[in-house]
Order: sequence, then structure tokens, then C-alpha cells
Amino acid sequence: MSIDSPTHQVENEVTAAARIADGHKHYGSGDTEVRALDGVTVDFGAGRFTAIMGPSGSGKSTLMHCAAGLDDLTSGSAFIGDTELGGLSERDLTLLRRDRVGFVFQAFNLLPTLTAIENLNLPLTLAGRSADPEWLDQVVTSIGIGDRLDHRPNELSGGQQQRVAIARALASKPSIVFADEPTGNLDSVTGSEVLDFLRDAVNDLGQTLVLVTHDAAAAARADRVLFLGDGRIVDEIYQPTADAVFDRIKELGG
Repeated sequence: MSIDSPTHQVENEVTAAARIADGHKHYGSGDTEVRALDGVTVDFGAGRFTAIMGPSGSGKSTLMHCAAGLDDLTSGSAFIGDTELGGLSERDLTLLRRDRVGFVFQAFNLLPTLTAIENLNLPLTLAGRSADPEWLDQVVTSIGIGDRLDHRPNELSGGQQQRVAIARALASKPSIVFADEPTGNLDSVTGSEVLDFLRDAVNDLGQTLVLVTHDAAAAARADRVLFLGDGRIVDEIYQPTADAVFDRIKELGG
């Protein structure tokens, strides 16, 4: 199923935790211009798990970065909740990302001298805030690291380190969490466990999650998969299966 109108990607019955309206992102100019995003309109519904897939160079990471306020659109609008990112000062944008957006990347980015709980709380500590104890207990229980909180990163497996990174992203009760290939440094079994934890964060904690991935099995855990091609959303699948995702990726040349 090809998507001809961008309004098809708007989840009208669900409040949007983040959205982009007619988003364009261009690099270079003239003959060397690259249109990483070419008129994308999309909503990421609150409490939903959305996966973004597409061939290399399709714009999936650019879409995530612009939706999360890590990069600016060339034109169009990006929102976290009702706040338009393009209208914010750099300071206000930094504060918004700190308070309302969580990030999980392929690299764990844990400080080696801090324990798991200290790494988990670090963004809040730097902000002069404390995590809500009840929420933090829910997060730690859901992610399954309660018995490793006093350990430093070198005492943790890769999967445990990524669980700490996920818990860190969730600790501030963000409006939305963006995860960019979070299992890229993990073996298949550990990666599957981490993806299960992310799914649980949506199911059990009501978290909103956007996952950029090349893995059909990872995308199959989502409520919806968006497929990008040449900077545009070309298809979507709700309640996906791994086979359906894999078949669509093959058709797109991914």
C-alpha cells in the first residue's frame, strides 16, 4: 500500500507526543543538494510504539533527529506536544530536550566512574532535580536492573549497560523517547531482551517510543511501522509482523 497523502500518517484519535508538519531538510545546494526529508507530515501518538525503517539514505535518522530537536528543519514545523521547536531559543530547546525527551543510542554513553544508579540519575542530578521515587521504582522494575544498581559499567554486560541507558532515558518521565538502533552493539539474544524491555515500557509505563531500526524483528514489536524512501513516507503498517515488515523492506530495496 503506497501512501499518497501525508495526512494518512496522522493518528487522529491519539494525542500526538511529537509531530512534524510538511517537514523538509536539505543539505547543500544546486547540483549537490540532498533532500533528506521531502515534505514529511507525521504524528507520533502518545503511549504508542512507532518504528521507522527504510534503506540507507532514506531519511529515517534525519526524521528522528528533527522530530527530537537534535537538528533543525530547513522548512516546515516540528512539535513536542504543543511546543513548536523552531520558535525556541537554543537554551529553551536544550531545556525541553532535557525535561521532555529521552534518548537511547547504539552507544551506551555511561560514565565509567559512576554506578548504574548514578548514571541513571545523572541528567536529573545535573538539572538539580530528583526522580519521582515511585516512577523510578517502576522503571527499574520494568527494565530489570534492580540488582545491578551499585555496579559500575565495567561490571555490567552490554545488555545490562543498555538497560541502564534505557532507564536513564525514562527516569525524567519524558513525553517521548527516541531510540536510534539501540541494539546495534548487542548480540541477537541480548538485543531481543532489550527490545522486550522497550516494549514493556510502552505497555506497562505508558511511554511513547520512536525506534529507528533496520531490523524487521525489532520493528515487529511496534504498534506501527513507517517506511521511508527518498525522504518521504511511502508506506506504513499497523500491528506489523516480522514477515510483513521484511517483505516491504525488500520491495523498497533496503
